[in-house]
Amino acid sequence: MTSLFGRSLAVAVITLAGAAASAQESTNRVATMTDWNVFVEEQTAEKPKECWGVSKPKETVNTRDGQPVAVRRGDILLFVTFRPGKPGEISFAGGYPFAAGSTVDVSIDGTPYQLFTDGEWAWPGSAADDAKLLEAMKAGTTAILSARSGKGTETKDTFSLRGFTAAMQDAEKRCQ
Repeated sequence: MTSLFGRSLAVAVITLAGAAASAQESTNRVATMTDWNVFVEEQTAEKPKECWGVSKPKETVNTRDGQPVAVRRGDILLFVTFRPGKPGEISFAGGYPFAAGSTVDVSIDGTPYQLFTDGEWAWPGSAADDAKLLEAMKAGTTAILSARSGKGTETKDTFSLRGFTAAMQDAEKRCQ
């Protein structure tokens, strides 16, 4: 699972800089590929400790009892993290504590997948599930993540996958 430090740093940087490249540059953001940013947390200048691609949703819909509602959510981010010699690991920050025991339904261009929740984070259940979802995201155009908060709000976050493959190739190469 991705380090909390790395995720927190990415959240802070994206919050300040926005999802796309902006005038405020982070010292650890190394690339922007369309809708995805690449970050590196370095152990030393020659050997990165973690590299990740991250994006914010293009659209967010919140409902309760089938009706749209205005809710306050924290940062909503979809990550893929790489470490030297390890495959990519997908994680999702929903911006709220998920309902206990719930899952996040993921749809990549209509094909269903599932993430398991823990607090405000969600991950695939195994390395094999990570690999399947990662391949689907590389081939897809849109990822829709649907979940339920501990307060009963249903959320649907739509992420663009434009630039995803290039960002993942870059992040993985930086962390070989």
